[in-house]
Amino acid sequence: MKMKGLKKGLLLLLLPLLAFTTVHKFYLSVTNVQYSEKDEALQITSRVFIDDFEDVLEERYGVHPNLATPLESETADTYIEKYLRSKLLIRIDGKQVDYKFLGKKYDNDVMVCYLEVPKIKLSKIKSIELQNEVLTDLFEEQQNVLHFKMNGKKKSFVLMKDSNKGMLKL
Repeated sequence: MKMKGLKKGLLLLLLPLLAFTTVHKFYLSVTNVQYSEKDEALQITSRVFIDDFEDVLEERYGVHPNLATPLESETADTYIEKYLRSKLLIRIDGKQVDYKFLGKKYDNDVMVCYLEVPKIKLSKIKSIELQNEVLTDLFEEQQNVLHFKMNGKKKSFVLMKDSNKGMLKL
């Protein structure tokens, strides 16, 4: 009888602990947009979790890129750029502009992508808009944080599937 009560007591103590052992995964990217006077270019860095980006490349294109490993696919950059071009759009004064994919690097479990819109005269621009749908096609909970920092102005947005655009008026 004593042993039965001890088992019940132990179960009651462990049950709340077990309820919180599931890992809650969050889906987040951070994109920074700034202007380089020296280069006369918009410089964009986008940070996204490597495993999430691998998942979207596998789902969308059927490739296994093995990002950040010695077995990384030789075509990984091609697919990364292709995906970004379909999900990350930049408009200056309402007109969509092209950007260069300069490359990527890895920082622990994050991939940092470098993009640039060259030959920009900031003094002639009235607004810059960025539409970011990165990973929203795979993860409903995806949030894409966007930071504009230029011309003495700072503005931040949290973009989601239904609200995917941020604009800085200059």
